[in-house]
Amino acid sequence: MKPEALQHLLQQVRDREISLEKAYRHLKSFIYEDLTFAKIDHHRTFRLGFPEIIFCQGKTPAQIISIMQRLVENGEGKNILATRAGPEVFSALRRVIPQAQYNEMARAIYIKQPSEKFVNEAIILVMSAGTADIPVAEEAGLTAEVMGHQVKRLYDIGVAGLHRFLDNLDLITSANVIIAVAGMEGALPSVVGGLVDKPVIAVPTSVGYGANFKGLSALLSMLNSCAPGVTVVNIDNGFGAGYAAALITRCLSSIPREKENFHG
Repeated sequence: MKPEALQHLLQQVRDREISLEKAYRHLKSFIYEDLTFAKIDHHRTFRLGFPEIIFCQGKTPAQIISIMQRLVENGEGKNILATRAGPEVFSALRRVIPQAQYNEMARAIYIKQPSEKFVNEAIILVMSAGTADIPVAEEAGLTAEVMGHQVKRLYDIGVAGLHRFLDNLDLITSANVIIAVAGMEGALPSVVGGLVDKPVIAVPTSVGYGANFKGLSALLSMLNSCAPGVTVVNIDNGFGAGYAAALITRCLSSIPREKENFHG
């Protein structure tokens, strides 16, 4: 339940437009709703400003559909996101929730209002070192977009061809938050972190040859980065990076303009 919805409900009770019994039934599932196989956290929108996000991996299509239906019916918010979903899940869900959309590259189902304005003017830049890293980068970008933020993308920009990176330096330095996604040796976030004065969220991917250890080498490289301002999420966790970037840029709305520049 969104804060304004709760306020409206209380006003209806005060003005005797609805009964206490009806209000009680509506609030009964306010904290969470027990579906036996899942306990939906309806209070999350009120606490965090965004509904519970569905992690589809390991869930059946019927379970995913039931959870998303309840989020939609309970008025959790305009936008809803479900990650790590295959096309067969989307095909089944679309028959029940026709407004749902699918990003095949990100493997994510989402509901997003086309007329919704951005939270603020801040820009989140999502970069991928290689083309093979794009699925994780897309998960990050889509997450931030569904949460109401401006996202720009810059793909296949890894350090193996540094001229590609330098050709886009104006865009890179103009972003408010940067998500750097890389597999192999995971060097991209360190390069970015050494050139910008903005937060850099590093995302290691499982892309690479045998000694990459399914992303472990990239993860360790990023954790050991000598560049300041680089934080690291888990292997292939584009969602976590996108969510963190959205929270960071959302905070910019509450910072007075004269205090945004450290040297000002």
